[in-house]
Amino acid sequence: MLTILGFVMIATFLVLIMMKKMSPMAALVLIPALFCVLVGQGASLGDYVLKGIGDLAPTAAMLMFAIIYFGVMIDVGLFDPIVRGILKFCKADPVRVVVGTALLAAIVSLDGDGSTTFMITVSALYPLYKRLKMSLVVMTGVAATANGVMNTLPWGGPTARAATALKLDAGDIFIPMIPALAVGLVAVFALAYALGRRERKRLGVLTLGETRIVSETADEKETEQVLVGAGAGAQGGVSAAGGHPTGGSAPAGGDGDPREVDLQGLDPRRATLRPKLYWFNAALTVALLTLLILQTLPIPVLFLLGAALALTVNFPQMKDQKARIAAHAENVLNVSGMVFAAAVFTGVLTGTGMVEHMARWLVSGIPDALGPHMGIVTGVLSIPLTYFMSNDGFYFGIVPILAEAGAAHGVAPVEIARASLVGQALHMSSPLVPAVYVLVGMAQVEFGDHTKFTVKWAALTSLVVLGAGLLFGII
Repeated sequence: MLTILGFVMIATFLVLIMMKKMSPMAALVLIPALFCVLVGQGASLGDYVLKGIGDLAPTAAMLMFAIIYFGVMIDVGLFDPIVRGILKFCKADPVRVVVGTALLAAIVSLDGDGSTTFMITVSALYPLYKRLKMSLVVMTGVAATANGVMNTLPWGGPTARAATALKLDAGDIFIPMIPALAVGLVAVFALAYALGRRERKRLGVLTLGETRIVSETADEKETEQVLVGAGAGAQGGVSAAGGHPTGGSAPAGGDGDPREVDLQGLDPRRATLRPKLYWFNAALTVALLTLLILQTLPIPVLFLLGAALALTVNFPQMKDQKARIAAHAENVLNVSGMVFAAAVFTGVLTGTGMVEHMARWLVSGIPDALGPHMGIVTGVLSIPLTYFMSNDGFYFGIVPILAEAGAAHGVAPVEIARASLVGQALHMSSPLVPAVYVLVGMAQVEFGDHTKFTVKWAALTSLVVLGAGLLFGII
């Protein structure tokens, strides 16, 4: 009964959010609460929720202070050169924009933290997507899938969990998997290229024309880029874009004139810029990421200290510090709220025993004939299981069971560990991953829309990684 109710609860949650019948936050709280009562454990709901909140509190704290830290770094101009470089590469071509999204997400993912990756990627590219009227779910889908493949880095989490659960060396798991993961990353770029071609077909080929003055007063000159369109999506040689990234809308020209749009992404004249502190902020960020990778201190502590130091140095005045915190308060509240709501879902799923029963039912359903192929079985199972479960639940609860079953048929535990990494491309879009709420929140995309678009492509990427692993004899 618990097995059936567990699957029904998850299915109900996904259907309701994808059909937009409930908000993700409400669904994460109310649906598990209802099912907790249905399984006859309503009296324990409070204990399950508090246990879930306790488990996820460090993650919520990390996200809160990470958002403030990277928000401040964006405010002071640390990432402006990255934005300009990406925009220069993209040249307003939808294909380059989407490929640039995958490239930026993959590079930033080297720090091992999904939230960092999504904050930087969305901050850099959101204005460009809006100006070109490109689909924002393309941005979130490509970024999440690229980050999922890169999330297998030893300091990213899954590899370390697999090594701990099976008492193996992380290097023995990860290093042989590099060729398969590289193929997976190539698949992400191929996906980005294909989605970019689809966007180009829908919008037309866009190029940046010369810079011109569109407004001038005695106090300031506002320079904006002219967006000139050509191809299937352009009308009369011109493609109009949306509003201004810093508020208001771009001014339209007279009859026959193109609409002027700012493709600089971040306002180059914003009052929060601190050019004299650029190298201090760069050094602080590099030091923070280095300490994060070396795991010198817990990640929440590192971001707490980093945020406090960044605010103090860049904005010595108390009122300026309060203004910066207030500017990012909405993101902090949305993300931390979603994390604590997810704690209700995971707390009930784990506390009632539904996760354990679901996992054992799946494992017991594996025919004996598949025993010698437990590597393949593990890889296939990792795709849905890491989507419906936390990494902790999968690697510490399921992988040891799969490894036992494999050992009985002569399959080495290290092969099971490698195969268990396959599903990470999809895992990063799981409703149980706090970082995904940073992604969809900053991109202003409905979680249901992101899920409907991304799941199929991320699952396909995971299958590519599995196929490459089998082809290279890694799994």
